[in-house]
Amino acid sequence: MGFLDINNVTKSYGTVEVLHRVNIAVEEGEFLVLVGPSGCGKSTLLNMIAGLEEITSGDIRIKDSVMNGVHPSNRNIAMVFQSYALYPNMTVGQNITFGLEMHGVPKPEREKAMADVARLLQIEQLLDRKPGQLSGGQRQRVAMGRALVRNPDVFLFDEPLSNLDAKLRVDMRTEIKKLHQKLGTTIVYVTHDQIEAMTLSTRIAVMNGGYVQQLGTPKEIYDTPANLFVATFMGSPSMNLINVTVQVDGNSVYAKTQNDQGKDLRLALYEPSEALKAFDGKDVILGVRSEALTDVEGADQRSSHVEVIRNTVTVTEPAGSDTFVATTVGGAECVARMRADTDVSPGQQAEFAFNMEKAVVFDPETENRIQ
Repeated sequence: MGFLDINNVTKSYGTVEVLHRVNIAVEEGEFLVLVGPSGCGKSTLLNMIAGLEEITSGDIRIKDSVMNGVHPSNRNIAMVFQSYALYPNMTVGQNITFGLEMHGVPKPEREKAMADVARLLQIEQLLDRKPGQLSGGQRQRVAMGRALVRNPDVFLFDEPLSNLDAKLRVDMRTEIKKLHQKLGTTIVYVTHDQIEAMTLSTRIAVMNGGYVQQLGTPKEIYDTPANLFVATFMGSPSMNLINVTVQVDGNSVYAKTQNDQGKDLRLALYEPSEALKAFDGKDVILGVRSEALTDVEGADQRSSHVEVIRNTVTVTEPAGSDTFVATTVGGAECVARMRADTDVSPGQQAEFAFNMEKAVVFDPETENRIQ
């Protein structure tokens, strides 16, 4: 039983079910991020927690109290919207305390709460301004202040950074993370940005097509994706996917494929499971993150399972701290993350090091990871 429990929740519009039996238990103080492409159901789920959408079946509980049918104003939740939703005719201070005023909180308490929040968010100098006089980042801080001042059980964030420019988005991401670490609040945060999801969360729910595809820590989601959707959606660049054939040879298991010249390659799989051995002679998909495919000198020296191949470089993309180098393995383009000073160029032969300890394997029929 969590602090916020989502139990077998579904949502239908007429005969069309858009959310399918969602089960998530959020612990107190946790930062849960709902991430997925547009139309996956993440904002619908957030609105159901907030009480802005009705639940078709199942139930949502906060502190073990069922929220089904409870009006949003009685749920003790606070929501920060993508559009900020500030009152343009009110000052920043009035925007922050308006909800408290509507709940009958005495003026001295309102002013103290406003001062505490303004100090926390470093917006004391903005309290007498109107929203139209603020930048996007300042408006977002005010919207967060309005939520914080109520001291709710759960904070809900609906893509709050999507209207900001790239640099400000990174800065605000850091501020939200610091705020969570300082206050230990329970947060459910919706985004389509997988970098936001990875950097902010304590756990991530990856959604697609109304289903939770995987629920886990950022490390679990990134290192051991449950299926091909999670593997390709999470991570930038996305995971390299190579068509291979499983070859069992005594106690060893290999992924057999071809290099860009059509010559056979055998990559030894690390600690193969019995489930994987059962795929002997069958085609599967080998998944390798770009940082597990690199130049030999840049390979993880702690790994005892590094396989090196020679292959042709097709594209190089210098990216400051790294150089991304593309090559073709098994008919698929693979992107390696090499050191910034790697001296390779298109058309040249180079050595590529596969850290097989980090490789994962998927069943092409079910698209699920073979465990």
